[in-house]
Amino acid sequence: MDDVGVESTRPDPPTLQTVAAAAGVSRSTASRAINGEPRVSPETVEAVQRAVRELGYSPNPAARTLVTRRTGSVALVVPETGDVLFSDPYFATVLSGITAGLAPSGNQLILLIGQHPGDGNQMISYLRGGHVDGAMIISHHRADLDADALGKIPVPVVLGGRPVGATLPGMPYVDADNAGGGRLAAHHLAGTGRTRLGTITGPLDMPAGIDRLDGWRAGMREHNLADDATAGGDFTAASGATAMARLLDEHPDLQGVFVASDLMATGALQELSGRGIRVPDDIAVVGFDDLMFASTATPPLTTIRQPTREAGRLIAETLLAMLDGRTPEPAQILPTELVRRASA
Repeated sequence: MDDVGVESTRPDPPTLQTVAAAAGVSRSTASRAINGEPRVSPETVEAVQRAVRELGYSPNPAARTLVTRRTGSVALVVPETGDVLFSDPYFATVLSGITAGLAPSGNQLILLIGQHPGDGNQMISYLRGGHVDGAMIISHHRADLDADALGKIPVPVVLGGRPVGATLPGMPYVDADNAGGGRLAAHHLAGTGRTRLGTITGPLDMPAGIDRLDGWRAGMREHNLADDATAGGDFTAASGATAMARLLDEHPDLQGVFVASDLMATGALQELSGRGIRVPDDIAVVGFDDLMFASTATPPLTTIRQPTREAGRLIAETLLAMLDGRTPEPAQILPTELVRRASA
């Protein structure tokens, strides 16, 4: 049926003015009540909220932003490419914790990821544009944390991992005890009676890579063992396989290896299997993370557990505290622990 020219009988959507009239207050008072501003009595707030519910009023987001100077959104900045982000289960786990931590606040989460390696500073420029109320930065490398650029961000920022190569006053961080975890791995492998041990490191421009290596070396010194057998990876399975091959070629007497991430450890296990090397009979392997697949690896992976989901939740809660005007602890370090399985 052609309805051209037929006048619509659909009622106009409720406005702030109609809410104010229904509540028996002025338009400005209704606005203050809806936006949670002080100097509005509880009785007035209840009357306005009742009118909002009865009328089905939805505040205009743009207008609300002008009043509150809040966007209702926060950013999660991951200076990694999509290939890295979506291939590593670590990110799914930490994101689960972040969303759980944000849930009570109602803030929307905006995910910023790199298109190319080294895009971190470009994403930081986005944060300076006032598009979000706050930001969390995880999986950052040394080059991603330019102190001058970060200092110009006009909103609160929380880091997942301690800053490397930058002094960032007023910017708190949440991290795992990576150094302690590396030391645990060294102690465990040395405690099995093996004396020729090596490690596959993470990237040494990231706090996790640096601290896990430092902890490993400290543990090796405590057992008076050499720590020269090292090969670098980038937290991917492929890099773990490549680094394992290098260690085997350069150190054929190797008896055990600490791998700085579970994902790299899966690559190392594949390389060992391909060469007919038995785990743990010939070489013991310890990973780091205790991600979901560690218990189903072949053989099941002895690893250092870090509370990844808890870290994500704490990162989000720290940001919310800053948005509420509270001053959080400058550094929050979560404990790590050894999980014993068949690989070591």
